[in-house]
Amino acid sequence: MDDRSGHDTVWDEATSAQFLADLADEEAPRLFAVAVEYGERYDAHIAAYGMAFHDHAEVISTEGDFRASLHKPENALLYFTEGGDANARLLWLPRTLTTVATTNTTASTP
Repeated sequence: MDDRSGHDTVWDEATSAQFLADLADEEAPRLFAVAVEYGERYDAHIAAYGMAFHDHAEVISTEGDFRASLHKPENALLYFTEGGDANARLLWLPRTLTTVATTNTTASTP
């Protein structure tokens, strides 16, 4: 890691915090869920959640027993199609920017 201690700061705390918040928002992966529906809207459950990055997607089942790294989010549907009357559906979750709390902490080792 580049050691920049001893250099003058470029921004004040508020400007730096806003820059980092904007950067995190712009580069954040898009969140999605995989729902499995049974019959014609007879029953359904959320089988997995995932994150879609610009070049791949990560998905994990809600039971925690399955994880996958995929080329695109839609590929997750293949793993949760149970056959019969069950159909998997991709649901995009709304993007929201939450307030980021900053703290100055020093990591300690036991």
